[in-house]
Amino acid sequence: MGGDIRLAKLGTVMLGVSDLGRSVAFYRDALGLPLQSSTGGFAFFDGGGVTLCLHATQGLAAPADERSVELVFHVEDIHAAHGALSARGVPFRSAPRPVTGDQHAADFRDPDGHVLSIFGPRR
Repeated sequence: MGGDIRLAKLGTVMLGVSDLGRSVAFYRDALGLPLQSSTGGFAFFDGGGVTLCLHATQGLAAPADERSVELVFHVEDIHAAHGALSARGVPFRSAPRPVTGDQHAADFRDPDGHVLSIFGPRR
């Protein structure tokens, strides 16, 4: 099962920020990244093939804080990817859950404890 699923495209880099307004201004105005949308504590930028998502966090500690950085892999079928990766021994912290519109997400950690997730529709 799942021999044809592989994580080949990094779709979104998510960064936790302590002040979303200040960070949006920096990435948009100082760095010139096009702002795609901003809603519910999130701001999405066109990162030239990868979306940069800023997420407002309260009490952001150090960069090692799991709320600081999350790598999000876009997949075509969240349940197929979850099943295939689970079968390979990836220890998910959560089952696929709806996060926005028809998009679902499930997350796990790499061997160093960095948070990674898969994100995509349920087919």
